[in-house]
Amino acid sequence: MFLGTYEPKLDAKGRFILPAKFRDQLQGGLVMTRGQEHCLYVFPISEFEQMHERMRQAPLASKEARAYQRVFLSGAVDDVPDKQGRILVPAQLRKYAGLDRELAVIGVGARVEIWDLSAWNAFLGDQESAFAEREEEVIEGLF
Repeated sequence: MFLGTYEPKLDAKGRFILPAKFRDQLQGGLVMTRGQEHCLYVFPISEFEQMHERMRQAPLASKEARAYQRVFLSGAVDDVPDKQGRILVPAQLRKYAGLDRELAVIGVGARVEIWDLSAWNAFLGDQESAFAEREEEVIEGLF
């Protein structure tokens, strides 16, 4: 499980060092792709394969499902961290997520998200109050 927030920096080649706590789970390979809110999603290869299998179950007749799959999968790249635990964020994904040098790499359970640090701080600032004041159940059965 991926937990926590880390603030690595992109190098001149578009690489960053994965947080040490994430490396074991990603050393066998990962898939990086576009995520919602203009962040990037990073999945262990096995988790991504399970997601892909669920996507394959979507009806081809659904225009929305086809569009989602196209955007999600066309941006996907697979990688294996190098010996220093670095991974490359391809230029097209850096552009999509507005990544510059400073990143926020957050653990979100089954996936990792990569954000531009200032975009993450803005998002978190907007959401923390709503989180603290939430009166209704958001995830069924959680609270």
